[in-house]
Parts: sequence; C-alpha cells; structure tokens
Amino acid sequence: MSGITLMSDPKVAAVPVQECGERLVDVRGPGLLVDGRKQDDTGAFAQLRTTVLDRLLDAQTKLPDGLRLLFVEGYRPPALQRRYFTEYAAELRSANPDWPEDRIRSAASRYVSPPEIAPHSAGAAVDLTLIDADGRELDLGTRVNASPEESAGACYTDADGISAQARANRRLLSGVLAGVGMVNYPTEWWHWSYGDRYWALATGAPAALYGPESR
Repeated sequence: MSGITLMSDPKVAAVPVQECGERLVDVRGPGLLVDGRKQDDTGAFAQLRTTVLDRLLDAQTKLPDGLRLLFVEGYRPPALQRRYFTEYAAELRSANPDWPEDRIRSAASRYVSPPEIAPHSAGAAVDLTLIDADGRELDLGTRVNASPEESAGACYTDADGISAQARANRRLLSGVLAGVGMVNYPTEWWHWSYGDRYWALATGAPAALYGPESR
C-alpha cells in the first residue's frame, strides 16, 4: 500500500465540503448500460449527481468502437454504507484478533470507505467496468468488487500479477475516466469519483462539492 492514501487517512476527512446542492439523478436511460447486480428496492444504486453522470457519458464517447461502460453501483445510502463497513471490519477483526482497532479501520478502508466520508454516499462515486459489443465484460483482472483477500491484492489498480490484456483494459478504463476529470481509488480498479472529498484531495481542489445525501 506504499504511496496510496486510504479513505481512512485523516487527510481525507479534513477536506471541507462546500455542498453545491446538485441533485441526484437516475442514470437508467439512453446512453448508459446499467447492470442489475446491485439493484435495490428503491433504485438508489442507479443514482448519481448530475455532473458525475455527465462525465461518465463523456468518457464513454472516448472508448474505441464496440466498447461501452457498464455501470454497476452509484449512490449508496449512509445506513447501507455503515452496514457494509461494519460487516467487513468484523470479518477482518475475526481473522486478525491481534490487530488494534486503528489497523482494522485502516485495512477495512481498502475495500469499504468509512461511512462519514464515503464517496458513494455523496452520490459522487461509481463502480463500473467495460463490456464489448456482445455485452460481455472485458478481462480486468478480477471481478468488480473483489476484496483484497479474495483477489490476493489483484483488485489494486496497479497490481502486479494480472494478465497483459487485463492491464491494457485497466489502462483504457483509467484513460477515459481520468480524461474527464474523475479520480480512481487505487485499491479498487472499478471505483471512480468526482466531487467528493477523496477527489478534492487527489486533485488539490480547495473543497469537496458533494457531501453525504440521506435518501
């Protein structure tokens, strides 16, 4: 994890939020393909801030012919984010009973953001992958949402030990998303955001544009 700023780093929480009030919008419609694996009863998973969606649609136009983005998850209500974080931290605590709580929190944040600063709960983050013209997911080295334990660290964007094709596909995905101003969380190749605290820290912006949304 050398050189990676984790979500649990105090520098992330220290970034101020100047909420711009931009609304959440449903991304299901013309232009973006939405996968149902994270479908929930309210459709929250398919919501993003308007500007984030606009940037995704712009990124998609930069892909080679025949390839498209596949949207997996966007907005995550704070209560769900808390549950995910608590459950993963409990798994780590059970597997590593000698770890102090600060290490548990840090390790958990490789995979699930602490609820109070979570980009997903601000409607600022998206989990996504690439598909071909036949709707098949491209090889990006791991499945979307593979944990560090499950993937032996291959979920890290710059991980060693993935195939040349998977690395090329990650470069392609990173190129089009970074090209529209989004930032990656380096422990998850599929996680990209705009306007949240992590984005602000990574880009040097004076403040985040979006804070947590309770919907």
